[in-house]
Amino acid sequence: MLRLEKRPQPSRGWTYGAPVLAVILTIILGMGLFAILGKDPLIAIRTIFWDPIFGPFAHFYRPEIVKKAAPLVLIAVGLSFGFRAGIWNIGAEGQYIIGAICGAGVALAFYPMEARWLIFPLMIVAGLLGGLLWAMIPAILRVVFKTNEILVSLMLVYVAEVLIKAFSIGLLRNPEGFGMPGSRNLRQYPSAANLDLIPNTGFHWGALAALMAVVGAYILFTRHQFGFNVRLAGQSPRAAGFAGVNANHLVILCMGISGALAGLAGLFEVAGPSGQILGSFPAFYGFTAIIVAFLGRLHPVGILFAGLIMALTYIGGQAAEAQLNLPAAAILTFQGMLLFCLLAVDVLTNYRFKFGQGEAR
Repeated sequence: MLRLEKRPQPSRGWTYGAPVLAVILTIILGMGLFAILGKDPLIAIRTIFWDPIFGPFAHFYRPEIVKKAAPLVLIAVGLSFGFRAGIWNIGAEGQYIIGAICGAGVALAFYPMEARWLIFPLMIVAGLLGGLLWAMIPAILRVVFKTNEILVSLMLVYVAEVLIKAFSIGLLRNPEGFGMPGSRNLRQYPSAANLDLIPNTGFHWGALAALMAVVGAYILFTRHQFGFNVRLAGQSPRAAGFAGVNANHLVILCMGISGALAGLAGLFEVAGPSGQILGSFPAFYGFTAIIVAFLGRLHPVGILFAGLIMALTYIGGQAAEAQLNLPAAAILTFQGMLLFCLLAVDVLTNYRFKFGQGEAR
């Protein structure tokens, strides 16, 4: 008789092995999905995972992978602080959008002034503050009124989506755009453009910020008292209270960090790959970053690799759509499988299979 038995303590091996097994299971299930759709599963998987890195057009795809990974890693690193502490910010998508609006608003307020040394730093500050202040709404409501930060932060995403659509046809609309929705293209405004730091690599200021966030988070989690408090609060809230950790301060700090990094991601996206404020501003980075955070085990280095893998599925998925005529919904389903596989396999971190009365396996 097969049953699950709780482990005395979480398995270190499965902690790091679960994401690898989840990726493998996702590939296997994805092959089944593509076969059902009438596509050669081996070719589909090769198109998604191999061709963007080693295929004949890899020189075009590789920079795009870096551009896609940068906001995912930046947002996921911020989310990892709260998730480790048991604080669930599900509204990073809204903070990402507000950061983009605030950063673009600063740039357009100075247009056509040429002073990159002034304008771009101000855009960074505006994007950071925009995301931070948007995250403070659910944080303060939880601290003061004990509301559920999951619901509040999630509902604020839809408010942010309405705001960006309103700004794209209102205050930030391009006055020379013949009435079409959308702001000026910031990529054509030298003082506000977030272009590649190294030509043709996709490595822009957002990618640099993501790497800095990974290094900073690693230092905080491993070398700083704040990181210890975060881990302690997540593992044992009662013990954290006895140790003098102020739960309300932790909520404010963790939500603030995640909101600020999400806002930065939005700013770098609107000033770079996207280029303008639109109602169809690149979406779902905030939600996808949740998958990236857990796939990376809430560890900064793991998040970096998970972000690259998820970015690869984005770019490879687009290639599969174009070359194999796969529907976009199939690619989104494939990405969603990754989270479900991770959740399923993650059970083995805290539980093990036991057969009858024999030894656990």
